[in-house]
Amino acid sequence: MPVEPSSSHVRTGMLYAFGAYGLWGLVPLYFKSLECQPKEIVAHRVLWSALLLGILLTVFRRWPDFVKAIRSKRTFFMLLASAYLVAANWYIYIFATTSGQITQASLGYFILPLVNVVAGILLFGERLRRAQAIALLIAAAGVLYLAISQGGLPWIGLSLAVSFAFYGIVRKVVPVDGVVGLSVETVLLAPTAIAFLVIWERVGGMTFAHGNRDQDILIALSGIVTTTPLIFFAQAVRRVSLVTIGVVQYMAPTLQLILGVTWFGEEFVGYHQISFGLIWFGLSIYVVDGVRAAVRKHLDTPSLEPVPEPLDGGVPLTESHLLDIRTPDPRAREASP
Repeated sequence: MPVEPSSSHVRTGMLYAFGAYGLWGLVPLYFKSLECQPKEIVAHRVLWSALLLGILLTVFRRWPDFVKAIRSKRTFFMLLASAYLVAANWYIYIFATTSGQITQASLGYFILPLVNVVAGILLFGERLRRAQAIALLIAAAGVLYLAISQGGLPWIGLSLAVSFAFYGIVRKVVPVDGVVGLSVETVLLAPTAIAFLVIWERVGGMTFAHGNRDQDILIALSGIVTTTPLIFFAQAVRRVSLVTIGVVQYMAPTLQLILGVTWFGEEFVGYHQISFGLIWFGLSIYVVDGVRAAVRKHLDTPSLEPVPEPLDGGVPLTESHLLDIRTPDPRAREASP
C-alpha cells in the first residue's frame, strides 16, 4: 500500500516542477546570448553536459548504473539511437531560437503531447477515447490553418515534436533513469562532438577560445543549463503525481511563446492567434480528459519508477503512459539505485 505523501513533500515537489519548467521556459534567453552557430552550441552542450554529469555520477555514486547500462548490448544501442535523436532535437531547438523562431519552437512543445498520442496509436496500438479524438482533430485544424495562412507547414515545430516523440518512445523501453540515461547519451555523442569541433577549429569556424572570454564562459555554462532543470524534474516526479507534471509542463512553451513575442518581438498576428487558439483549445480538452481518467484510476501518489527526461520543456509521455507508468516493471526495479 503506497504511503500518502505529506503536504510539505508535495509542496517541495511543486517547487521543483515549477523550477524545472520555468528554466526550460526561459532557456531561449541563454541561447540568444550565444554568438556562435547552432552546430557549435550543440557540440559544446554535449561535452560540457558530459563533464557535469560525470561529476554528478561521482557525487551520487551512480557509476555502477552507468557501467551496467553500457554493458547491456540492447540498452547500449537503444541509448545510442536516443542520443542522436536528442542531438537532432537540440539542434532544431537552438536553430529555431537563434534564428528568431521561438514562437514556432513553442508550437512544437504545445503539440508534442498530441503527437505522442498519434505515436501511441500507430506503434503501440493504443485506442483513443472520444475526448482525445476531438482534441486531436481541433489541434490538427490549428496546425492546418497555420500552414495555409503562412503558405507552408510549420516544419520547425513539427520536427521538434516528432523528433522528441521518437526520443520518448526509445527511452520508454530503456530501464534507466534521466541522469544515467543522459550521461550515457552525452558520452556516446562526445566523439562526434569532438571530431566536429576539431574540424571547425581547423577551418576557422569556431567561436570558443578565440578571444571573447564572456562568450567562452557562457558556452561552458551549457552543461549547467542542460542538467539543472533535469535534476529539478527528477526530484519533482518523485514527490508529485505525473498527472500534475503533465499539466505543469505547459508552463515551458507558454513562457517561450511570451518571450518570443514580447521580449524578442517575433510576429504573432491574427492567423497565429487563431491557430494557437485552436491548439490550446484542443490541449485543454486533452488535459481535462487525461486528469479525469487518472483520477478514475486513483493515480494521485508520486511514482518511483524512472521516466524519460524532458529536454528544453517537453515531456515524452503519452497520456496512457501517465496512467500506466506506476505499474511495477521488473526491469526498472533492477535498474533503480
